[in-house]
Amino acid sequence: MGRRKMQVAGPLAPYVDGLKADLVGRGYGSESVSELVRLMAHASRWLADRGLDGDGLTAIRTEQFLRARNEEGRRRRVSTGGMAPLLDFLRRIGVAPPPEPIGVSGPVESLIGRYEFYLVQERGFSSASLPHYLDDARTFLVARGFTGDADLKSLSVTDVVDYLRSRCGRFSAGYAKSMTVRLRSLLRFLHVRGLIPNALAAAVPSVASWRLTELPTGVGAADVARLLNSCDRDRPTGRRDYAVMLLLTRLGLRAGEVAVLRLTDINWRTGELTIHGKGNREDLLPLPHDVGEAIAAWLLRGRPRGVCSTVFTRVLPPLGPLSGSAVSALVRQACRRCGVPPVGAHRLRHFAATRMLRAGGSLAEVGQVLRHRSPAVTSIYAKVDRVALSAVVQPWPGGAA
Repeated sequence: MGRRKMQVAGPLAPYVDGLKADLVGRGYGSESVSELVRLMAHASRWLADRGLDGDGLTAIRTEQFLRARNEEGRRRRVSTGGMAPLLDFLRRIGVAPPPEPIGVSGPVESLIGRYEFYLVQERGFSSASLPHYLDDARTFLVARGFTGDADLKSLSVTDVVDYLRSRCGRFSAGYAKSMTVRLRSLLRFLHVRGLIPNALAAAVPSVASWRLTELPTGVGAADVARLLNSCDRDRPTGRRDYAVMLLLTRLGLRAGEVAVLRLTDINWRTGELTIHGKGNREDLLPLPHDVGEAIAAWLLRGRPRGVCSTVFTRVLPPLGPLSGSAVSALVRQACRRCGVPPVGAHRLRHFAATRMLRAGGSLAEVGQVLRHRSPAVTSIYAKVDRVALSAVVQPWPGGAA
């Protein structure tokens, strides 16, 4: 005899059908759906017993519910991660409250909220860059011991410089440069809002960083071959990863560009790809035959149907598009599989550039494929084009003829 159908009563009862449809749409199987509906029923009853509605499912109360449920000795224990699909659904439809910031609350988060509004509404920041600015602002305020707006009145140039000295030594020059940009943004906001009396953004020092001083660090052809061969193309995940790494190594796409590539961006008839790059820039690139075959194999024999409009998606629930960080992560996973020293997606972009040069391409052609805004950016690859360099090298003055 089958299991009795779970009835959901209490404050979450109106949302059970929506939960089922959401889970099915995100690729969850019938057994997983049943378990999450059962969990919803338990949570709804727990809330009802305490006179709470769905908005009572705060992070703290969720922990209390799970602890109480597990202490009942139920056959299947549930962790916070196991409850995530249910909480995510309830939060998206506005029933459960959003998660509280971890570790920081009160005046800091109040100011961060105002800063976020400023960045989005007045500065037009995208959702991709916003978290980095907010995280750095939060770190600065916590290091400052911020307890209210009055704390900022005495902020001085010395305070700003000392903070940067304490932070920048732990990171690379590139990351330190980004940190100073984000700190200037915060200080401009504080000055515009009258929270600090002086325009301290101008006091943020620049990070010493000299362009074109190092060779671009690519990956060897043998290692790239090992990375590609490590993808098990008998499985959906392997077909996806193989197509992704071909885009990275053959066309030099950025991880974010691979992530946002849409089904409608592929013109199979003309053999072209529309690439959505930095600064809302769009470019057309040719679709090489081997890359097209790999993408087609993923679309026909791997990609879940009707998930979203992007080419590359997750293959396990919750289904959805891959993020740029997930693209970099799958490259690192391939490195671990085949014993190649860990590299990120951007190193494969360098490989694509040096491969084109060594095959006889010019710097201008490399710049076109990589979609560099300025020839100066592409010029760093002249250092690996030793044939081109030998053609322009001049004898040392006074040296032997």
